[in-house]
Amino acid sequence: MSRPFVIGLTGSIGMGKTTTAQMFAAEGVPVWDADAAVHRIYAPGGAAVEPLRAICPNAIVDGAVDRNVLKNWLAKDDTALKQIEAVVHPLVAQDRARFLRDTDVPVVLLDIPLLFETGADAQMDLVAVVSTSSEAQRERVLARGTMTPDQFDAILAKQMPDEEKRTRADVVIPTDTIEGAQAAVKQVLAQVKERSSHA
Repeated sequence: MSRPFVIGLTGSIGMGKTTTAQMFAAEGVPVWDADAAVHRIYAPGGAAVEPLRAICPNAIVDGAVDRNVLKNWLAKDDTALKQIEAVVHPLVAQDRARFLRDTDVPVVLLDIPLLFETGADAQMDLVAVVSTSSEAQRERVLARGTMTPDQFDAILAKQMPDEEKRTRADVVIPTDTIEGAQAAVKQVLAQVKERSSHA
């Protein structure tokens, strides 16, 4: 069985990554979602439960990982992030490897928010970054009503700047409009098809 062509999709918060991933799915491309993988390993019986219990026992509530407890620990302890990542990143990578191994299709999409930050871009055949103006980004995120402007700025500060992501990407998918994003998705898949037929 030949390995599928792997598209890595990334982009900063509020740039339209989830919507764009759904567009790829609508075109028949199986999507692996890093955030969903984290939910799986944090759920009761998930692979991260016992290793995280060992480093932060009170983060395990009713047999699952409580993200709020982890958030509070992250806010108080500068070493927490490294400890959590040391547990979570390898488990997420295993989940991703399993998806790729069990998928028998020509093209797959891996939706990874921290694609560049974790170095996963090196394993992709093509990297697509979703992008829109910083004004539209801020508007979208704050319209969700799930975070304050300060929380949004704090997240932005931790993420690689959009400009740098665009520079490092093979393809930039503009998400200013749904139609523009859909056209770009179709174009990416046409390119991939062409590449594969020459391979």
